[in-house]
Amino acid sequence: MNTKTSAHYQREYRRRLREQGLVKKEVWIRPEHAKALAMIEKRLRIEVKEPVMGEELMSEVSSYWSTESLYQALQSVPIVQQKEIVLNLLEGVEPVLSLEMRSFGDLPLFLTVAGEQILIEAWLWPYDQVRSAVEFNELILRTHKLFPLSTLSLDTVESGESYYTLFGALSSQSKLESILIEVETLARNVMQVTQAYAPYLKEAAS
Repeated sequence: MNTKTSAHYQREYRRRLREQGLVKKEVWIRPEHAKALAMIEKRLRIEVKEPVMGEELMSEVSSYWSTESLYQALQSVPIVQQKEIVLNLLEGVEPVLSLEMRSFGDLPLFLTVAGEQILIEAWLWPYDQVRSAVEFNELILRTHKLFPLSTLSLDTVESGESYYTLFGALSSQSKLESILIEVETLARNVMQVTQAYAPYLKEAAS
């Protein structure tokens, strides 16, 4: 099998964009508009008979969830109203939703909306809790498909520590019901991942 590197596919991708008559433009915007720009760029790649007006573009952008609009919508969901999920909006440069999953031992999940993507994640354990990082990382690459709709990653948190996390992603145009399914699936997978990988940690997960 003749394998090619990702750089090859990137070059091909750019070449085919040029073949479609698309041109690269550099723009300068305020950082808070980055999400809207990414959505508008995607819309402007579509060939149309008439130029797209600004009002039409902004109307399409408004069909995407933001972290704040999703926070408002989730408050009307029965499992949130009944406190099965405790919901909090954490303000910051990028707002984050905290979801405390009462049915899963008060497991905290974190949700953010970034452009066209909704990301939901849970912290698992710190990097230095793993007995052998090399063996463990290989194990993860070979087995993470066993946990549907979720992926394992290694991230640096605010304290500077490296943590293994489990995350799921879906479109920021997803239906609210689909987002709730992803939230519950991720929480369930955290339980299964913790049990499956506990023997490879210095201290068994409790």
